[in-house]
Order: sequence, then structure tokens, then C-alpha cells
Amino acid sequence: MNTPKVAEHIINWLKDYATNAKVNGFVVGISGGIDSAVTSTLCAKTGLPTLCVELPIHQAKSQVSRANEHIKQLKERFSNVSEAEVNLTSTFEDFKTVVPPVESSPKVDLALANTRARLRMTTLYYFAGIQGLLVAGTGNKVEDFGVGFYTKYGDGGVDLSPIADLVKSEVYELAAYLDVPSSIQKAQPTDGLFGDSRTDEDQIGASYDELEWAMEMQNAGKNVDDFSGRELEVYKIYTRLNRINQHKMIPIPICEIPKELK
Repeated sequence: MNTPKVAEHIINWLKDYATNAKVNGFVVGISGGIDSAVTSTLCAKTGLPTLCVELPIHQAKSQVSRANEHIKQLKERFSNVSEAEVNLTSTFEDFKTVVPPVESSPKVDLALANTRARLRMTTLYYFAGIQGLLVAGTGNKVEDFGVGFYTKYGDGGVDLSPIADLVKSEVYELAAYLDVPSSIQKAQPTDGLFGDSRTDEDQIGASYDELEWAMEMQNAGKNVDDFSGRELEVYKIYTRLNRINQHKMIPIPICEIPKELK
């Protein structure tokens, strides 16, 4: 990948999109992870106002410290960067008290994890609305179009996606080029939605390098009969998630009414 040219292309794309949309700039949710760090840096390099928002909900200290380190670095490098913090922990806890109580289960845990992401999305759009900003998405290609590893109408609820055509390894290349803090570059990817130390790999069952490989194999027309051992296991993980998460990747189905019924 021609990293400098790719960075320049994304920065110009962001700037042109914001100018044509007649908005002031961008708002990005900062998690302490690689994707939000790269996205916010690219937004900052447009020269347009870039608001970095921390949205902790029972967040691990390591994630908070990495987010703080990144925002501090960005503000030192770019005068157009500002910050805000909205601790949504009490809001999340209040939500749990007003919905009907149910017995704890993996489905409940997942529903609450997705609720965290949707509370954050709502908050980002609050800032976007009052400051005339676009919500910049932080999803990469493997997450958004490979395994659907994001929350529908949560971190998937955005106005534009600057890095969604880059696989994770390319995001890391950009991070190094953009001088993202090394603590973020070295950290294990995690969505931080469960309030524990589980990583993305723990949840998915495969690393991003493995998922990139599986994505390439599927695009090349390979099938399960072409693999064995760990490769077969990874390919099955990838294709299963790709299949069941298609509802996140395709437009919302519309029931079209036949003309003769109108």
C-alpha cells in the first residue's frame, strides 16, 4: 500500500465531502483503539474542526488512558482539535432499571453491550447536531463488510466511513505513518462493550490477520473443501459471520407494493 498517498486521498475525500455537505467538520468517538485513533487523526489533518469525544461506560482504565493520551497528542499537533467527555455509565445503569427485568444470559449480555454502543451513537449525534458536524465512522473493511463485527445503529450509525475500504493491517500501516501513539498501536483490539478484558479475537475466535486471509479466500471463490486444520476452522468462522451478519451490510429491506394495489 502506498501509505502516504492513501492518507492524502482519505484526507482530501473527507474535506471535499464536508465542504459539499456544508458542514463545519467532524465528530469522532474515541475508544483508545487503533481505528478511532486513525480516523480522528485523518479528520484532524483536514484542517476542519474535529471534536474527539470520550464516552466511557464502565470502561477499563487502560482504554481510558490510551484515549486520553491520543487526544492530548492530537490537540498538541492540531489546533482544530477539541475534546469532550460524556460519562454514560449512570445513563446505562438507569436504562437497565427501566426495562423489564430478565434472567441473565448470553443474549441479555449481548443486548446490553449493543445498548452501550447505541447510547454512544446517540451522544455523538447530539454533538453533531448542535455543532454542525458529521459523525465519522471508525469501522474497517473486515469489520464492516467481512464479519459484521459492529453494532447496528451503534458504532455502525455514522455519516461517512473514511477507513471502511482498508483491512486491519492497512489501518495499522496508516497508524504508524500518522504517528498514532505506540501504546494504541501495540494494544490488543477490543470493542470494550462488555466491561471486561475480552479482546475482539476472544469474541470472534480468529485474529484479524486470519480474517483478512479468509476474506481474500472467499473473494477468490474458495470453499470449505479447499482447506483443512486451522485454515478450515478460520474459514468457517469467517463465512458463518459473513452470512448471519448480512443484515448489517445490505440496505434495509423495503416491502415494495405492486402498482396494481395502489
